[in-house]
Amino acid sequence: MPNSYTQIYIQAVFAVKYRNAQLDKRWCHELFSNIGKIINDEGCQSIIVNGVEDHIHCFFSLKSDVSVSRVLQRIKSLSSKWINESRLTKTKFHWQSGYAAFSYGQSAFENVVKYIENQEEHHRKLTFQEEYKWFLEKFRIDYDERYVFDELI
Repeated sequence: MPNSYTQIYIQAVFAVKYRNAQLDKRWCHELFSNIGKIINDEGCQSIIVNGVEDHIHCFFSLKSDVSVSRVLQRIKSLSSKWINESRLTKTKFHWQSGYAAFSYGQSAFENVVKYIENQEEHHRKLTFQEEYKWFLEKFRIDYDERYVFDELI
């Protein structure tokens, strides 16, 4: 639509199924690059993708006519397909169902980028579960503890 302008920054966080440590440093850079390309292919703008062995953070500018759920569905389905077709894990790879997504203004841009850049450092101090719950509480998102993470049966 002509004369329509938006700047919507989204940080999305999602985990490997059961929070298994399956993301290997040897190929994560390529995975993060692949995810950035998926985001861009959806018409959004990838800013940074990073993570550790059990989860990923994506920071991107959302295109005005694309939904967050559409972008995350594409990221998760196409990246898991790439991991499986490349035979990067010993067992079939899956992302956990669901995700968390948070919006930010321009004033938070640099802090979010730095936070995502420093994932390894952050996770020396706290677990992914602690980080995830901290985000949910920080953004005042009501959640049911029973459904936050898939558990092994």
